[in-house]
Amino acid sequence: MGLANPLFPVGLVVSGRRCLVVGGGTVAARKIGALLGCGARVTVVAPEAHVALGLLARDGVLEAIEGDPLDVQLRPYRAGEAADYRLVITATGIPEVDRAVHDDAEAAGIWVNSADDVANCTFVLPSVHRDGPVAVSVSTGGMSPALATWLRRRIAEVIGTGLGELAAVLEEGRNQVKAAGGSTEDVDWAAILDGPIPELVRSGKVAEARAALAEAIIHSIH
Repeated sequence: MGLANPLFPVGLVVSGRRCLVVGGGTVAARKIGALLGCGARVTVVAPEAHVALGLLARDGVLEAIEGDPLDVQLRPYRAGEAADYRLVITATGIPEVDRAVHDDAEAAGIWVNSADDVANCTFVLPSVHRDGPVAVSVSTGGMSPALATWLRRRIAEVIGTGLGELAAVLEEGRNQVKAAGGSTEDVDWAAILDGPIPELVRSGKVAEARAALAEAIIHSIH
C-alpha cells in the first residue's frame, strides 16, 4: 500500500554530508552508489558487504570516487546510531533490523528510507533519469517502483539527450539577463524552449544555440 497523502518533492543536497546505509546486498549497493554519485559521505554498516562492494566495483562506482567518502563497517547495526547521520537508508531485508533503524532515525528526527517498506519511511526514493545537472524523477508514492522505473525510461526516450548541455546554455542566458540589470521573470522561457534551441543543442550546434538564445531573449524582453 502506498502513502496516504501526496509527497512533497524536494532535491536534497547531500554533498559532503554524512549518510548511513544499513545493509550490504544488491539493494544497498544501488543506494550507496546513488549517494556517492551525489557527493555524500557514506557509512555502510552490515555484517557482510561483499555483494554490495562487488557490484559497486563492477559498475565503476568505487573507481570514480575521489577522497575517502566511503566507510564500510562489517558489523551489525548498533541501537541508536542512526541519530549520528543526516540521512539514513536501511536495506537489510530483515524486517526487525530495518524497523529498528527506522525507529531510531524517527526518534532522532532523521529522515529515513526503508527499502521496499513504505510504512517505515519518512521519505521515498524516486526513479531518476540524469543528464548532467538535470534530474527527472518519477515516484508512485511507494505503490509501484516498477511503474516508476517504466515511466522514467519512457520519459528518457521522449526527451532524448543533451539536457545537461541545454541547461548550461540556458544558465548562460539567465546570467546575461541578470548582468544587464534585467529580470529573468520577463523572459518567455517556455516560448524559447518551444523553438529551435533544444534541437540545436541536441545536434551539437551549441554556438548557434547560444546565438539564437541571445536573440530570443532580446525579442522576449523588448
